[in-house]
Amino acid sequence: MKRSSDVAVALSGGVDSAMAALLLKREGWEVHGLHFILSPTSPNVEERVREIAGRIGIPLEIIDLQERFERRIVAPFCNAYLKGLTPNPCVRCNQEIKFEAMYHYCIEKGIHCLASGHYARVGVREGRAHLLRGLDTGKDQSYFLQRLSQECLSRAVFPLGDMTKEEIRRQAGAMGLPCHLRPESQEICFIDGMDYREFVEKRQVPGIRRKGAIITDEGALLGEHEGAYRYTIGQRHGLGIASSEPYYVKEIRPDVNEVVVARREALFTNVIHAMGTNWIDEPPREGSVGISAQIRYRHRAARGRLEVLSSDQVRFIFDTPQWAITPGQALALYDGERLIGGGWMMRPSAG
Repeated sequence: MKRSSDVAVALSGGVDSAMAALLLKREGWEVHGLHFILSPTSPNVEERVREIAGRIGIPLEIIDLQERFERRIVAPFCNAYLKGLTPNPCVRCNQEIKFEAMYHYCIEKGIHCLASGHYARVGVREGRAHLLRGLDTGKDQSYFLQRLSQECLSRAVFPLGDMTKEEIRRQAGAMGLPCHLRPESQEICFIDGMDYREFVEKRQVPGIRRKGAIITDEGALLGEHEGAYRYTIGQRHGLGIASSEPYYVKEIRPDVNEVVVARREALFTNVIHAMGTNWIDEPPREGSVGISAQIRYRHRAARGRLEVLSSDQVRFIFDTPQWAITPGQALALYDGERLIGGGWMMRPSAG
């Protein structure tokens, strides 16, 4: 782990970020706690963060980023569904909100390093920082950090990267942290328990919920939906189609308000295009490169061939077809355990 005299740590109120701050302090760092207010939440969150900072014995600064979060994360999240995409706000938030804010805070305050409770690691080779998978394969969160800049990553410290989640909870309990038994959130933070469909509908103009056709690849009408944005690729339940074999959502066509469904086997494909590529390391040289790609957080990265089409766009050809590749989600590109970059997956017809 790199060493410096001081480090800013993002505190969310959960066990991971709290342990990151505590471990760094115990190793002799001068730790500065940061908590970002991103959306209207329970006042208990801020109270819990203050309690954690007090228990650890570090200063805490709370920064209100609600306007920026609304503009850069929440509004694009809703608009993506209306365009037939399935967004990944966590990947975008790390790039455009949390780490960007930490980076500028460190520059302003003269703090050399920044840290978070992500399960990932940083290595250095030939003067460049490399983002590596966390050692806990069941908790590795490098996927969510694929859009960090080299400037940001070169200052980053991930104290939990060499540890397992069980180790963290056990140590947090032994050290008396008040959050060690708090369950992890499995939801998008700003939705607060709502279904994403309800959230999108509440933020849009009346009449957004328009009925449309559910059809097969061949154009056969099977049913009716109440808004194409209410569906995601690979969805099986809630289609309202009576059939001896299940149908799955294969394609969303917002322009004509149609949802296309097919049998499970029709959702396998081995080619994906991505745009808006962010390279953490230097982009691969021209031509095809054998690496692996991960199409969602819980997806097991699969081997294949990367073709760099431009500085912004790539094509990835999997050795084995993958199921339910979803436009709008983030594609992470790995060379072994090293994450070299990532982009936003496009519709098959868009490449």
